[in-house]
Amino acid sequence: MLFNSFHFLIFFPVVFFLYFALPRQLKNLLLLAASFYFYMAWKPEYIVLILVSALTSYIIAIYLQKTERQGTRHVLLGISIATNLLILFTFKYFNFFISTANDVSTLFGGGTSSIIHNLILPLGISFYTFQIISYVIDVHRAKLGAERNFFKYLLYIMFFPQLVAGPIERAPHLLGQFNGTHTFDYQQITGGLKLAAWGMFKKVVIADRLAVFVDYVYQSPESFTGMPLILATVFFAFQIYCDFSGYSDIAIGTAQTLGFNLRDNFRRPYAAKSIGEFWSRWHISLSTWFRDYVYIPLGGNRVGTGKLYINIFLTFLISGVWHGAAWTFVAWGALHGFYLIASRLTEDIRAQGVCLFRLYKVPTLHAYLQIVTTFFLTCVAWVLFRAQTMRDAVYIFTHSLQGIGEWFYNIAVWNTAYLNEFVFLGQDKRELLIVVLALAFMEFVHIIQPHTHIRHMFSAYRWFVRWPLYVTIIFFLLVFGKFGERQFIYFIF
Repeated sequence: MLFNSFHFLIFFPVVFFLYFALPRQLKNLLLLAASFYFYMAWKPEYIVLILVSALTSYIIAIYLQKTERQGTRHVLLGISIATNLLILFTFKYFNFFISTANDVSTLFGGGTSSIIHNLILPLGISFYTFQIISYVIDVHRAKLGAERNFFKYLLYIMFFPQLVAGPIERAPHLLGQFNGTHTFDYQQITGGLKLAAWGMFKKVVIADRLAVFVDYVYQSPESFTGMPLILATVFFAFQIYCDFSGYSDIAIGTAQTLGFNLRDNFRRPYAAKSIGEFWSRWHISLSTWFRDYVYIPLGGNRVGTGKLYINIFLTFLISGVWHGAAWTFVAWGALHGFYLIASRLTEDIRAQGVCLFRLYKVPTLHAYLQIVTTFFLTCVAWVLFRAQTMRDAVYIFTHSLQGIGEWFYNIAVWNTAYLNEFVFLGQDKRELLIVVLALAFMEFVHIIQPHTHIRHMFSAYRWFVRWPLYVTIIFFLLVFGKFGERQFIYFIF
């Protein structure tokens, strides 16, 4: 079920009113039933995968808490992780593995395998798999006790607001909230609805409109050179941000109306002054997951310089593989790992450059230069993320500066045909104007908000600031929203 669908528009109010009408002992049962319905509205039979993973990890966690023998505990942990990763591999990576093996075999003159399955990738499998793995590891580390109520544990995994695209919750944060008493709280509910509306604005007004421009170029990038490739890449940077952070805002907002507090997932990532800071602001629940369950177990910062760089690179390489079964995603993760290593290696050189050009005397200019540089590097990486093949990515990299002079000349002489094809990217200029205005409004909100999450902004200003923002958001949603047309980008991961 899509948040931006008529189906959800009916589903959520029904769940909301029933939740506060039912007695406390039935609330969790309602949420579990709603979560089952929410997921099964897509493909009912795939609910079996969640149940198998949940039951396996539930039983193993209980035995982990019971036994003190370290050998047995390590075996149980390995079985749980292997079971979940095997399911993930079968549905997400099997075809990629076979096709890669065929390519290697062909390269060396060998035969190929035709064992390719046509299984559909289950919605949110990467997200709930990581949530399950973190739970079992935390029980193994004795950070929390094993949950004995299976239905409550299942609700922790399947809680519908964040089931298919996060935020990736941790058991110590979310599981205990199902024990609490959630009463009707006007301020909490209205705050959650405002945040959900903000997320919907980013999704249906900005992301889905930008997607039309991006798809037009990236479906056949070899038809373009120069500025259209650059514009499509920049548009994609904002598309994926508005799409994914929009989903997170809707998830956090709808959960808040029911009395639950989900983790923040985005904090203005394109205002970051370095790639390291970018990852502390982008998809926070995933980046902290990789930090706690991959990077630190590898040794983290507590190792020599060479091993440190290997740890960074491996962590981001795994992150790339997590995002998708294609070499483009592997290269995307590897590039971000390279960025982090390069930033450490060039730290002294960059500090000398700041002194040489006396940028410390104009800190605002220095900050903007850092932000622009970080955004540029991020966009370069987004090419790999969005390109359908490595061949397409290479073409975009090698042809993005070609014909720039011609592009500016045709704008200067206002060549109508050229404008439509290479400036408006084949779309109605009205669509471009709408999305530019919406982006400008979003950035205006980002500028005036405090440094905390956007959800706190709605109560931080007086009514004569807040209400014009509300009216503008509702106006854009009702007049320019593209409802029910596109699923969220991260549904495929």
